[in-house]
Amino acid sequence: MPRPAAPAVTIRRWTAGRWSDAPDAVVNEEPLQLLLNGEKLAVVMRTPGHDVELALGLLFAEGIVRSKSEVSKLRVSAEADEAEKAIVVEPAFVESNQVDIVLAGRAHRKPERSMLATSACGVCGAQVIEDLRRDLAPLPDGDRIDPAILPGLVDKLREGQGVFERTGGLHAAGLFDHGGGLVHLREDVGRHNAVDKVVGRLLLDGKLPAAAHLLVVSGRAGYEIVQKTITAGIPLLAAVGAPSSLAVAMGREFNQTLIGFLRGDRFNVYSGASRLLR
Repeated sequence: MPRPAAPAVTIRRWTAGRWSDAPDAVVNEEPLQLLLNGEKLAVVMRTPGHDVELALGLLFAEGIVRSKSEVSKLRVSAEADEAEKAIVVEPAFVESNQVDIVLAGRAHRKPERSMLATSACGVCGAQVIEDLRRDLAPLPDGDRIDPAILPGLVDKLREGQGVFERTGGLHAAGLFDHGGGLVHLREDVGRHNAVDKVVGRLLLDGKLPAAAHLLVVSGRAGYEIVQKTITAGIPLLAAVGAPSSLAVAMGREFNQTLIGFLRGDRFNVYSGASRLLR
């Protein structure tokens, strides 16, 4: 039985000078053990759900897997939801909170850094920034995008955040087409996990690189989010919060349109402004 993304708890609430007992919902956060060819690879703190997408998205960002054809078997825990079991290549199960990805053919690239990650940091094990730049190439200019569609995307993102509405504690990543239509939305306690889940879905669907899409994330745009989206070929990344200096430098180096403070009817463009219609 899949665990709820927002389990119910009873809390003590202080309101206007009085205590009361009240029901509440909190975000579920659990460790996920990733295995590669049956060997332990990483532990990721995440919100349960879409674990196969998360695992594949992370391996794609690390350069270990480049297409679904490179995966010969997928094994998930028996408590995974039916949607996850439906995409498993081999009907075999592993222990609770585990995903095992078995690669086809000869051994593939192993990560050059620790992949131990918390829900707050997607690159905590990075030894050098240059390691995250590997195998990246500048994004093609591609189609130009109407800036008028961008302000409304945050509302569409929030409308799709069912668990956030109950808890206030989840980040989201929303993939949109260039007309502003929502394609995929994933929630997680870590914003980089939500991005990995979206990219994992695209990998499963054979739709990478995602040149015809743009991504909107809640919170800030850190370096690791920019790196993951450039790797996935996403030409435009917009964040509700601020970008970091490294994120801006990365966007400018690899020709990604990076937008921050996407709120109300305004936003700031930090790189790749030529991709937006004037």
